[in-house]
Amino acid sequence: MRKALEYIISQIVDNPKKVEISEQEENGMINFTITVDASDMGKIIGKNGKVIRAIRNVVKISAIKQNKKINISLIENPS
Repeated sequence: MRKALEYIISQIVDNPKKVEISEQEENGMINFTITVDASDMGKIIGKNGKVIRAIRNVVKISAIKQNKKINISLIENPS
């Protein structure tokens, strides 16, 4: 799941070197925290949140196959 998430995010942003993804697992729930550059935040969110919603759905498919739940949150990296 993490590799798929890293690949998708790095293909969308202009500064892939500034992307950081941390992963924590608690009680069967995997929490991914994505930190991106401030200039890339709009690209990840998309119009009305459509891009981040699509990313969550793609990663959720992999999680469902492994009987896990996921949560993906975004954090803006101050420039």
